[in-house]
Amino acid sequence: MQKVRTLYLHQHPEQIKFTNHFRNLYSTRNSSSTIDFNRHLNDLSKGGNIDDARHLFDKMPHRDEFSWNIMLAAYANSGRLMEANQLFHQAPLKSSITWSSLISGYCKHGCEIEAFELYRKMKFEGYRPNQYTLGSLLRLCSRTGLIRRGEQIHGYAIKIKLDCNDFVATSLIDMYAKCEYILEAECVFEMVRDKKNHATWTAMLGGYSHNGDGLKAMEFFRDLRIAGVEANQFTFPSILTVCGGVSALYFGIQVHNCVILCGFGANIFVQSSLVDMYAKCGSLDSAKRVLREMDVDDVISWNSIIVGCARLGFQEEALSLFHQMHMRGMKVDEYSYPSVLNCFAGMKDVENAKSIHSLIVKAGFAAYKLVNNALVDMYAKQGELDCAFMVFKQMPEKDVISWTSLITGCSYNGSHEEAVKLFCNMRNVGVFLDQIALASVLSACAELTVMEFGQQVHAIIVKSGLGSSLSVDNSLLTMYAKCGSIEDASCVFDSMRTRDVISWTALIVGFAQNGRGKDSLRFYDRMIVTGIKPDFITFIGLLFACSHTGLVEDGRRYFESMDKEYGIKPGPQHYACMIDLFGRSGKLAEAKELLKQMVVEPDATVWKSLLAACRTHRELELGEIAANNLFELEPNNSMPYILLSNMYSVAGRWEDAARIRRSMKAKGISKEPGYSWTEWNSKVHVFMSEDRNHPMMNEIYSNIDEIIRLIKEAGYVADMNFALHDMDREGKELGLAYHSEKLAISFGLLTVPKGAPIRIFKNLRVCGDCHTAMKYISKVYLRHIILRDSNCFHHFRNGECSCRDYW
Repeated sequence: MQKVRTLYLHQHPEQIKFTNHFRNLYSTRNSSSTIDFNRHLNDLSKGGNIDDARHLFDKMPHRDEFSWNIMLAAYANSGRLMEANQLFHQAPLKSSITWSSLISGYCKHGCEIEAFELYRKMKFEGYRPNQYTLGSLLRLCSRTGLIRRGEQIHGYAIKIKLDCNDFVATSLIDMYAKCEYILEAECVFEMVRDKKNHATWTAMLGGYSHNGDGLKAMEFFRDLRIAGVEANQFTFPSILTVCGGVSALYFGIQVHNCVILCGFGANIFVQSSLVDMYAKCGSLDSAKRVLREMDVDDVISWNSIIVGCARLGFQEEALSLFHQMHMRGMKVDEYSYPSVLNCFAGMKDVENAKSIHSLIVKAGFAAYKLVNNALVDMYAKQGELDCAFMVFKQMPEKDVISWTSLITGCSYNGSHEEAVKLFCNMRNVGVFLDQIALASVLSACAELTVMEFGQQVHAIIVKSGLGSSLSVDNSLLTMYAKCGSIEDASCVFDSMRTRDVISWTALIVGFAQNGRGKDSLRFYDRMIVTGIKPDFITFIGLLFACSHTGLVEDGRRYFESMDKEYGIKPGPQHYACMIDLFGRSGKLAEAKELLKQMVVEPDATVWKSLLAACRTHRELELGEIAANNLFELEPNNSMPYILLSNMYSVAGRWEDAARIRRSMKAKGISKEPGYSWTEWNSKVHVFMSEDRNHPMMNEIYSNIDEIIRLIKEAGYVADMNFALHDMDREGKELGLAYHSEKLAISFGLLTVPKGAPIRIFKNLRVCGDCHTAMKYISKVYLRHIILRDSNCFHHFRNGECSCRDYW
């Protein structure tokens, strides 16, 4: 007895309390019925004291069906499904409630297979599912998008005449709406008998909200009020979310009035939705006023207003609010940090961003996927790709957003090859591709001009069945245009369901760069007819098209229409295009006059256009002025030094040319090496002048000798003006023969099948001699050669080029 007493004294106080409670209950068992036990069992289970409930359950002198159902439901609802399943099989008596309790537990915790298997067995053994059974299964369908299962349950509900039950009908509406079958949800709603049931109305309202039909949702809320249905703490957040989503501020204000009239002005969920609605509608003062009136500091509301400030460009205010959250001792959650990090993405403040990163680690959020995704995105937008990769590699779990943020960041910061590699790795690990990732990798393909890989991405888009988006279509169109396949770009454009100014501009610029300036102008006219207004970039494409087609008067007209018709002030790029237009047409006096009339300060682009025009027309004096301005604006750029040196060389002023080159050397300015590349057999082959590193170099050089012989017979004469070293004619000819463009075309003729175009790309402008040689090669070998240099595309066919031979 002493040993028993000692053990009892060492029990935990809660255990002592429970033991005394059970003794009292047990001692009165003669006067207490099983109902008393069940009542206490129910209280314990609902209070979350599952183990105490089980202890009482095991000690009960008599257990009825209700006792078993209470204990089973307690295990199932708390997620202890294995114990719930064991108790289910031990139960001496089972009813529909017993089956429904276990099914409900499986549904609640996402065990789809187990839930539907148990549902099947329940019906097989002759038990009839009730409205709660069907409601639980339908909620599972709505969460997981199991529309076919949901339709089967709907059919069974009709069979057993439960389809008009308010609970089942509400669940059906929610299921159809969440699965984006809004018409079916409306049909179910119309069949509901009790038209005053606010739960059904709220489900339908939430369905419209979920499907993005803001106008229908607002009309439905109006009908709800007319029908006299009382809105509650669930109805108001749904309609306020809709108002925020479509920026319907005035309707949201009216809903706010209804909130106050209905007595829900102090409800924290409604208040939080009001803050979110006002913030999304851009009414930050109203959002702050609601926030101040809240009795408790709700982190969700603070997050909403921080996001609203960041979205409207008030980054400093958003950070100040975040600081206030810390000062008030609020428990910042994993949704707070992404909002703050998004502010830094637009502020370019790396040091403070890293301080927030440290705070994230200290607060224990370093393993949260949502926070890590925001960190990757923030660092990538800041241009800190090393930090973005570091966070990405340390993430315990990565999703499509993680990969897409890094791919987009690499593409945005010019690391296009890295973006393509990441995309391939993303595919290899089996991550589901989204449209943002596809658009980003297509942009990288466009910049790298790897059309073969871009075509593979296009095939992935078609095979995936994702359906296209405007951003993906625009990226696809741009990729083909920048890779010189304007026909494929046109096909993409023609197949697009919707088009915006970016779509039209991409094709206008694409036609211009590919030597089809008149098509650019034609498409511009079509765009205006459709009602789409041109933007800043559209006019750059138009003026570029005019300059490369020699359409001086059209160029003047478009340039004047920018401000007069569309209120677009010309920028340096537009002036550069006009100077280029005048320069190509030999109107240097007009180019010089336009330079004086500029309302903005001439930048490097303008002076480069003037210098190129001076080089073409050998206006050395004006060229010196342009070059000297470039020396000041871009002191480390080799381009003006090279062009001026070339102009001196052409003029026979070798000493001045040497002086410019000595000046370059003294200042440590090195010329960007010229190189050409072509894509073949899923690999990029790069060539430099007089390069002998390629595995096929012997065949390439032998082929060049044959090419030069054949095109000379056709009339080609090497242009010594582009042999800029003071050497004998034979040495100059050899130097010209082994330019990187000619090495690339020799490789293309050896590898690319007849009938297929040979695509070559160069980082610098193609030299005039190579340009002439390409025309003869296209004629002698009957090949379509596409060469893209730093200026535009050159399409060589039958001895002609799409450009205007501007050298």
